[in-house]
Amino acid sequence: MNDFTIPGRQSAGGGCRLYETRDGWIALNLARSDDRDLLPALFRDASLDPRDDAGITSAFSLRPSANLLTQGRELGLAIASTNEEPASPPIALLAEGQEVLRCPENRPLVVDLSALWAGPLAGHLLSLAGGEVVKVESRTRPDAMRQGDPALFALLNQGKASALVDIGTKEGRVALIGLLRRADIVIEAARPRALQQLGIDAREILDSQPGLVWLSITAHGASGVAADWVGFGDDCGVAGELSSALSEAAGATGFVGDAIADPLTGIIAAREAWRHWRAGKSSRIGLSMSSIVASALAEEQTCDPDLVAHELVEWANATGTPFPVCAMRTPEGVLRPLGADTTQWLGDGAC
Repeated sequence: MNDFTIPGRQSAGGGCRLYETRDGWIALNLARSDDRDLLPALFRDASLDPRDDAGITSAFSLRPSANLLTQGRELGLAIASTNEEPASPPIALLAEGQEVLRCPENRPLVVDLSALWAGPLAGHLLSLAGGEVVKVESRTRPDAMRQGDPALFALLNQGKASALVDIGTKEGRVALIGLLRRADIVIEAARPRALQQLGIDAREILDSQPGLVWLSITAHGASGVAADWVGFGDDCGVAGELSSALSEAAGATGFVGDAIADPLTGIIAAREAWRHWRAGKSSRIGLSMSSIVASALAEEQTCDPDLVAHELVEWANATGTPFPVCAMRTPEGVLRPLGADTTQWLGDGAC
């Protein structure tokens, strides 16, 4: 699918690259249009041309990884090092509220505020388990996956209601918070300060809604300094030590999988949400994408280290060849038009 090839030092989708530094390797994901404009600040070199790939490669080679990692994260870049260790646990119970007795026949209302891959996959899996899922998107910034990969978007968001909200207005924010207060499960993948700017207090909503399960999916953890670090699937895989494992097994530096932190996190998030909801627990659960990768890798290495090493060597040897052909599932549910269900779920004033 997408004619991707097994990646080497550039991710399968092309947005993330591995650069050699003075003492290791750094993954830099330039996923957003204005990320390149931050590169002179990353290297503390105002003369650097952010469009000069050769100059960028040279700048990386002259500097230590730790300094680049710290500076990049302070600037809000999606950056990771092959030398780092996960900053947070893979799954963290951030808060608890009032529990309820759950009737097994109940169908949970799932409000999915997330975008791209991990969160929408969790919402899709919860839909398959019987949840009623409402996908809420910003009127000004709808899910980028709609345009980036329409086939994957359709697969992940089939069967979900579609609501649009204008979060720039008081009416939109009030309508959104009202919907969150009715939810059984909330999925969001925002940094804490983004929620604060919207006036969304996850803890307050949790306290007011017995039995609510709130999933906070972040790159590196949902609390502390790491909660504000930006990350996407490919760089989170590097931070989760996959590239280090590849280097150790095969003597090669490269990416493993295609944004592999996303599907791993989506599966774990859905499992945790369903487990807590069925038990009647009221919980806010933080999920760290990079730590989930590291945990999955460690589990597999413990189970069968020789097999993991063999598969990594085979992966390195296949660099540049097409991804294995895997038939894509045909969506069985309907993909609702953007915003088709806004009035039903948010009212007339939300958009």
